[in-house]
Amino acid sequence: MRHNLNLIEKRPSFVTHLECGYDGDSYPCDTIQGLSKAGKPLLVRYDLHGVKSALTKDILTSRPMDIWRWRELLPVRDEANIVSLGEIATPLIPLPSLAKKYGVKDAGGLLVKDEGRLPTGSFKARGLVMAVSMAKALGIKRIAMPTNGNAGAALAAYCSAAGIETYVFCPDDTPEVNVREIALQGAKTWRVNGFINDCGHIVADGEEAKGWFNLSTLKEPYRIEGKKTMGLELAEQLDWELPDVIFYPTGGGTGLIGMWKAFDELEKIGFIGSKRPKMIAVQATGCAPIVNAFQAGERHAKPIKEAHTAAAGIRVPAAIGDFLILDAVRESKGFAIAVDDEVIFEVRDRIAAADGLLLCPEGAATVAAWELSLERGLIDAQDKAIFFNCATGLKYPMPAASAFIDHHQPIDYDAMG
Repeated sequence: MRHNLNLIEKRPSFVTHLECGYDGDSYPCDTIQGLSKAGKPLLVRYDLHGVKSALTKDILTSRPMDIWRWRELLPVRDEANIVSLGEIATPLIPLPSLAKKYGVKDAGGLLVKDEGRLPTGSFKARGLVMAVSMAKALGIKRIAMPTNGNAGAALAAYCSAAGIETYVFCPDDTPEVNVREIALQGAKTWRVNGFINDCGHIVADGEEAKGWFNLSTLKEPYRIEGKKTMGLELAEQLDWELPDVIFYPTGGGTGLIGMWKAFDELEKIGFIGSKRPKMIAVQATGCAPIVNAFQAGERHAKPIKEAHTAAAGIRVPAAIGDFLILDAVRESKGFAIAVDDEVIFEVRDRIAAADGLLLCPEGAATVAAWELSLERGLIDAQDKAIFFNCATGLKYPMPAASAFIDHHQPIDYDAMG
């Protein structure tokens, strides 16, 4: 389903066209688009010369601290179509105990970008607010999506706010809190006895029967644009000096692709120089298609047949944007690395107790990957590193806390330790 749409612009818009991320073919903007004719993701392109003339760092500083401060580099033309639930700039949180353990000299050398502060408690809000706002602009009335949890929650919330009907399909072992959250926020919700790619097949097969728009990861152009705000925001927070390394939990990889795009656009409008961080794609050993492809020197990843990891957000057996992830990792002189589940949870528990920050499993995986990379000599302890905590740890199962006091009995205070 494709049609032209005349949008009334209430502010300057610099979107020029869409471009196939694989072969560079151009496609018109302001029309409903899925994948390119090559079956690959489409990327939004801007008149960056125009953006450079319109946006300065002083103008940026005068705006509220939310993702919409970057309006010249975003695709929504008419601000009336923005479906916002309060997408704030997320903070950078230091890990002083971890830094001390490894002799990191700079107190700000290890920083967590805590995306759990966003609406629906995860970084999926960035991509979904942009995709849903554009869906509203393009007149889409029904959307379907496969999800491992957090993306479905964000989709349900924003679509409910926009008045768009939503269908969401989750693997049957998706965390219970996620499934209930999705349903509570208005989506028609099903569990599926399979992986996220199995859910994706149901969405794709139902397009004709149900007339819904398929909002699977990277099968439309705009989730990348929302996720790229992580890179825009990070650059500003670090006073326009990018870090040495970024550890990013990589399932579908939208955020890694988006940040790499953001850095290119920032350089072209004169906000940063040519320095780039090493982009580190972090996966779990039970589901590591990008790691396997990186080590094999391949540009495309082979699907994982029996994917398993308790870090549900990175349990993606096959990513349609695999080549874009691998291109960014290699161009940045980064790498892809996998960590074991038991290490992920050991790190989560340790960081919570030592530094007071409750990471989600995927966020803990990035810290575990940093430690493993240090052990293998892939990075230096003094490299300025950013970890992405992609969701609040409150959404995930936690260890039992079963200590009990009977207040009717004498209290043994010495036994409390």
